[in-house]
Parts: sequence; structure tokens; C-alpha cells
Amino acid sequence: MVKLDRIYTRGGDKGMTSLGNGERVPKHDLRVEAYGAVDEANAAIGLARLHTVGTNLDAMLSRIQNDLFDLGADLCTPEEDEQDPRRRPPLRVTQVQVDRLEAEIDAMNGLLTPLTSFILPGGTPAAAHLHLARTIVRRAERLITALQDAERINPAALSYINRLSDHLFVASRHANNDGDTDVLWVPGLNRG
Repeated sequence: MVKLDRIYTRGGDKGMTSLGNGERVPKHDLRVEAYGAVDEANAAIGLARLHTVGTNLDAMLSRIQNDLFDLGADLCTPEEDEQDPRRRPPLRVTQVQVDRLEAEIDAMNGLLTPLTSFILPGGTPAAAHLHLARTIVRRAERLITALQDAERINPAALSYINRLSDHLFVASRHANNDGDTDVLWVPGLNRG
């Protein structure tokens, strides 16, 4: 259980922060950038949830927000630490979490109006916020893949973030009356 008695520690005043294993790194470290983008995505999902209260979509988003804390914990602890018997095993995202996203995507997608065009971000307030969250998740994914190029990461972490962007896309369509009120792209509409 996490217990926070003090919010500020002054430990980051010189541009450094601690990873999950206690290692100090610059706040612009790629690992910190990756889990920072995950945190930003979580905040965007929190905004979307203001417009989904009481729905089954809200329950899905609630589970996702918790998963994103798991993902942040996963990313903030280097994989090499799993070999250290003096440390408690780090929290890692699992395939079960990825599988749950896939099942939710399939269930929502089965209700949607088939796509006939690309979709512009917008529609209902919930859908617009979910599109914003999706773009932040895509940025997090790019940072996580860069981190993966630099050092070993949990493969399920990358699978989870990749599947999450798909989930948020389908969820945004679900929030747009199952696709009926999607805002469709019209190629060349304003070229004159």
C-alpha cells in the first residue's frame, strides 16, 4: 500500500527523479518521458469519464485508468531489476489485461455502424475527449517503442498501449451513438 505523508520532497529540484528501483535519472530520461505520457493519457481519460458516468463505457475506462497506473509502475522499473532477489518483484502489465482490452474492443465494435470514411476527432463530448486520449496514447506508444530500442521492456507493456489506442478509437465511436454521429472526413472538401 502506498502512503504519502508529504507531497513535495525537493528531490527533483535539480532536474532528477527516482525510478521504481531507486535509481536517479534526469527528468527528461526516455523512461520518464514514456511513463509521463502514460500519466497524461490517464488524465485525458479522466476528462472523458466526466461524460460517461453511469455507463458501461465508464466502467471500462475506470479499469483502464487503473491499468495505466500498473503500466506506469511497469515502465518506471527497469526489467533488469527482476533478477535482484533482494527486491520485491516489480508490478508488470500482463497478457490478461491485453486480452480484456481485446474482448471489450470486439464487444463494442460489434455494435458500430461500419466505417465508410476516416473519422475526424469530435462528435459528442465523450467521443472528443476519447479521441484526445487516443492521440496521447499514440505518443506514449512512440516513446515506449523508443525505450524498447534502448533497453529491454516488458513485451506486454507495448502490447497493452498499442491495444489501448484501438480501444479508445472504438470507444469514441461507441460514444458517438455507436458510430451514427461520427464526424466523417471528406477528402478535399475545402480545396475550392
